[in-house]
Amino acid sequence: MAGMAIMGALAFWLYERLPAQYNPFSPLSIDDPPTLVTRYKLRQLVNNPQQCLALLEQAKTRGLLNFRSVPDIAGNCPLTDVVRVQSFGRVGLSSSFLASCPLALSSTRFVHQRAVPLAQAEMGSELTRINHLGSFACRNIYNREGARRSEHATADALDISGFGFSNKQQISVLKGWNGTGKEQAYLHTLFANGCPFFGNALGPEYNAAHANHFHLGMRGYGLCR
Repeated sequence: MAGMAIMGALAFWLYERLPAQYNPFSPLSIDDPPTLVTRYKLRQLVNNPQQCLALLEQAKTRGLLNFRSVPDIAGNCPLTDVVRVQSFGRVGLSSSFLASCPLALSSTRFVHQRAVPLAQAEMGSELTRINHLGSFACRNIYNREGARRSEHATADALDISGFGFSNKQQISVLKGWNGTGKEQAYLHTLFANGCPFFGNALGPEYNAAHANHFHLGMRGYGLCR
């Protein structure tokens, strides 16, 4: 009994004093910066789709995300509780994409906590568009027979290929990663800063298959290369 009382008192102390991003007892917020604790909370949402959807609705109300829920998908790669992301508020997309709720939530946090402010800092212009190569694809990793299913088969990964800005400038990962100047700085800084928001982030230096995009996926615990 004494041990349970001590644990209860400790939990209350943590809840009252720790910042939300470090407090395991505090609900996840769309504004929480990425920490090991927020990553843990995000993983818990996999088993609580209604709570995850509620966070997406909060982001939508605040103008950070435009999305719509879609019916479950059957077949070889069934999907449940997925959404179609239409834009990240004022940041448009080359096309809408299917996403698991955790991917949609992580992507929203990544865009507004990193991609948008870094655009002003590095490019001196507002981020207005994100180009991508897709999210959902019912396939194995690298389309290899006998390999495990890709994160794309569960709509748990987004491949970002470039960015557009209000000054009409465009950056592609393929051309800009090994380029020079502020375009290269933006891509490298954004990729490094984006890794903590996802389970894994694979870029052009990972292998030739990723030369033209950032693969941002939900599996793993912070692999970044």
